[in-house]
Amino acid sequence: MSKLTITGNIVAKPDHVDRVREELQRLVLRTRREDGCLQYDLHQDNNAPTHFFLYENWASREQWRSHMAASPVSDFVTATQGAVEKTWVSELTHLL
Repeated sequence: MSKLTITGNIVAKPDHVDRVREELQRLVLRTRREDGCLQYDLHQDNNAPTHFFLYENWASREQWRSHMAASPVSDFVTATQGAVEKTWVSELTHLL
């Protein structure tokens, strides 16, 4: 399989936006050093500041799956327990 693109969406509870942002920033800095990580960018919605968006490119699906099982992700989940309202992830294949 060719490069895998991932989009991740995290919606923080309104009273936990700062905490979620800080933990996401920590996650990004750690993840960018992982094998297979080609791009890992964090965005915050200008009109809905509780909504964070991750745009990721990985060399392979296997390397992304390893990332999902790694400690930076589990550390983020633990650190933001009770602070996140909703999350969803999309796996995308680049066509053109």
